[in-house]
Amino acid sequence: MPHVRFGTKDEPGFDLSKSDRLIAVRTRSRRSLRAGPVPPRSAAEIVDGELVLAFPEAGVEVYRVAPDKKSLDDRKRALRRDPDVEFAGGVLVDDANEPVLYTENLFVKFVNEADPDDCKEVLQRAGLSVKKELGYATNAFFVSAPEGTGERIFEIAEALHARADVEYCHPELVRHRARKGIFAPQWHLKTAVIGGRVVNAHAHVEPAHAVTRGKGVTIAIIDDGIDVDHPEFDTDGKVVAPRDVAFPLAHPQGEDPRPKDSNPRYPEDHGTACAGVACASGIDGASGVAPEACLLPIRLSAGLGSQQEAEAFQWAADHGADVISCSWGPPDGAWWDPDDPLHRQKFFLPASTRLAIDYAVSNGRGGRGCVILFAAGNGNESVDNDGYASYERVIAVAACNDRGTRSVYSDFGAAVWCAFPSNDAAWPEQGRPEPLTPGIWTTDRMARLGYNPGIAEAGDVVGNYTNGFGGTSSACPGAAGVAALVLSQNPELRWNEVKALLGRACEQIDLPGGDYDQRGKSPFYGFGRLSAELAVGLARHAVRDTVVVSKTFQRPILDLETIEVSLDVAETENVASLGVSIELEHTYIGDLVITLVPPSGRGFSEVDLHRRVGGATRDLRRTYDVSNTAGLAQFEGKRCDGRWSLRIRDAAAEDTGTLVRFGIELRFDRERLPGDSGTLRLRTEGLARDVPSPARA
Repeated sequence: MPHVRFGTKDEPGFDLSKSDRLIAVRTRSRRSLRAGPVPPRSAAEIVDGELVLAFPEAGVEVYRVAPDKKSLDDRKRALRRDPDVEFAGGVLVDDANEPVLYTENLFVKFVNEADPDDCKEVLQRAGLSVKKELGYATNAFFVSAPEGTGERIFEIAEALHARADVEYCHPELVRHRARKGIFAPQWHLKTAVIGGRVVNAHAHVEPAHAVTRGKGVTIAIIDDGIDVDHPEFDTDGKVVAPRDVAFPLAHPQGEDPRPKDSNPRYPEDHGTACAGVACASGIDGASGVAPEACLLPIRLSAGLGSQQEAEAFQWAADHGADVISCSWGPPDGAWWDPDDPLHRQKFFLPASTRLAIDYAVSNGRGGRGCVILFAAGNGNESVDNDGYASYERVIAVAACNDRGTRSVYSDFGAAVWCAFPSNDAAWPEQGRPEPLTPGIWTTDRMARLGYNPGIAEAGDVVGNYTNGFGGTSSACPGAAGVAALVLSQNPELRWNEVKALLGRACEQIDLPGGDYDQRGKSPFYGFGRLSAELAVGLARHAVRDTVVVSKTFQRPILDLETIEVSLDVAETENVASLGVSIELEHTYIGDLVITLVPPSGRGFSEVDLHRRVGGATRDLRRTYDVSNTAGLAQFEGKRCDGRWSLRIRDAAAEDTGTLVRFGIELRFDRERLPGDSGTLRLRTEGLARDVPSPARA
């Protein structure tokens, strides 16, 4: 029974078992055995089966067959005689009997201190080939085993994981990636009349638009294909850094995020609708929550847990995303069936994806961190079993309906942070009436290709818009739009500050059924339904007075040597928080160990800011604070005057660089008057001056 560890040696793993009814087939032509007017003779082996999973771009299909008609082994032998069949084999399943496909690839991360050449030698001795060195983590590799390794890939992973110099190692496991939309004018933005009835359960977006519409902020939508030719996105400068991570960047389709409909069971309608909820321009028929925000569309067609999934986050962070919206995750249980085994299934977050999320949170937005949101899920089950949405560095968004109560399908639990309006379904057995609206009005794939076949009852007669989008799939990009409005007002906020602000910007709904605790947090709504108006108001007055003591050094960082530079801080007032800004040029930042040395005699400890992370990445421009460096919390509420030093050690041979600039940022909480833009005081090389902060209308 294969055992998998997505985490460290101290974290629990999980077991997989062999299915006696599932068979996986991969063709060399990448075509389905059932495709075409004349299927091959080998199709007889699966013609009586049910197609339960397909990855057309990889040519992989999984069928559930009846074991009483013909044994699995006989079927596999017959399939292997077809010259077009590259693989025919058994399928592993998890505790809920859901298929889990494995490749002959591994994600391996060695400890940061390991020498990269030694790491590669270990991989080579294990018979593995490096497919890619991963830039989002130090000493991280995507590697492949020889063709035909099969299930021995699990043994190889376990052996590597047991090594003292390996932090993470797991096979690339691929599952069905469930979208967080369920079934089928913009009442979620303002009070509206739908079908002759007044609907007043919105997120107060209209008054927020009187202040900001999200200009200057970029929202990344990671999803299936996005119709970037839609009138709501087809304007100058709206779409930035498009990507399809299914293809190498050099491939003609590497920068084309449009739908490709490679899986006939799952047409790629979802991403266009999500993008519209977040940032449709509002010029033709639908407004997003942040209509002037830019759209960074990333097409992710691979299954849950793939390496492409991790690379999507890195692309977003490296190409200017401020907010990342993910309306997908593990499969949901049937929301109406309490006995569905998926309700009890725990889905772990792979180390490969977790480290990519950490990279986006630590390095995105110039070190302030991308704000990442996930749909909580549509199974009427615990979100805490979903390793993606429950990860502490993301924001889990639940769904509430057009009556101001919980949508029947919306997941619940401690990880739910907030709720946003979406669709609902009737549930007479539970006393839940028919919803007042079909769902959320948003963009649809053009020319009747999407959810709306071109009828007024489903949206518009052209087919460019749908009125029935929903699930937490719709709630998540709605909340992402609110985050974009916040950052357009206050771009200096760090990701964790935005998360905290969104929690404060909620209104409690459904007081009788919300089960709010003493902190004002509900397992169904988090802190409540988001109010864009309140969020923008909080952002306008959330600017802290900041004193920056900074100096340009241009000090060489020589190979295998250590340098130390210092700054004097004169401010004697207790700080709310302290940050450290560093700018350096270097040809391999994975060589460096960077330590902050606080003033002596104050009881402070040295803080490791950077310890051989980043691998072969060139240069470092980053601000460190408590959101990415826990050791800086010791300075909160303390006097921080005195001499501060920065020590940089080059710990490995061959590469050199230059320390350009080092600065200390002292942040103070002070009462601000309405209309006051705040003051940023700079002390650079002994010269102090007052500079107005950027105006925030």
